[in-house]
Amino acid sequence: MAGKLFLCATPIGNLNDMTPRVRETLDTVDLIAAEDTRNSIKLLNHFEIKTPMTSYHEYNKVEKAKYLIEQMQAGKNIALITDAGTPAISDPGEVLVAMCHEAGIVVTSLPGPAACITALTLSGLSTRRFCFEGFLPSDKKEKKDILEDLKKESRTIILYEAPHHLVRTLQELYDALGNRRITLCRELTKRFETVLPTTLENALAMYQTEEPRGEYVLVLEGKSLQEFKKEQEADWQSISIEEHMEIYEQKGVEHKEAMKLVAKDRGISKRDVYQYLLK
Repeated sequence: MAGKLFLCATPIGNLNDMTPRVRETLDTVDLIAAEDTRNSIKLLNHFEIKTPMTSYHEYNKVEKAKYLIEQMQAGKNIALITDAGTPAISDPGEVLVAMCHEAGIVVTSLPGPAACITALTLSGLSTRRFCFEGFLPSDKKEKKDILEDLKKESRTIILYEAPHHLVRTLQELYDALGNRRITLCRELTKRFETVLPTTLENALAMYQTEEPRGEYVLVLEGKSLQEFKKEQEADWQSISIEEHMEIYEQKGVEHKEAMKLVAKDRGISKRDVYQYLLK
């Protein structure tokens, strides 16, 4: 029988967040694939786990995945861990998972810490609907396209950033999106955990005199529906009713409620919208 791939979430700072199930799995699988074996050996030593490790990272993610799949096809069980948090989230593990599915290898996930979710729940911003962008790309054109998309995003936005790029990213977000509310989170689950609800403008002013330290999770408010409607008000007649409906439904508004909103925007009855859509 083929082996399995176990996605094992590891602590993002506080070692007490390691679950008993993850500890047991790491102790019993045949091999652990780790993003950085030098970093992960400290974790394994702390929990007295002696399982052999091999590296699996951004620069060998395709070729090494082929090897790992061969091992699982031969019957070995393999655990995948990242430096901190949940594998395959903004992580090369997503490639291995996709290739396992193609090869018919069973994949299971052992839940645990994830910096993006931890920061979102601490942010004080809306958690009902959110999107995760991870690190903005280094390519200027690709980054510009993403920032253009984020201008229209009404969901809460979660990003990651390194300290030496933080000010640049805050400035780019401010230039593209204006002065939005933002919560900056760093050192999550650690002794000096910091959660700072502020605005992009105030954050930029603060880091003129304070040096950013540690890895950051940025939780940024999305554009409000009211703001979006105000900007679109003058343009409703330039789009079809179907397109108008799609704008609301893409934001999570139910079909019947979207019909009411479209009718109100266009100054017509809900029945008119209904009859038009029937055609």
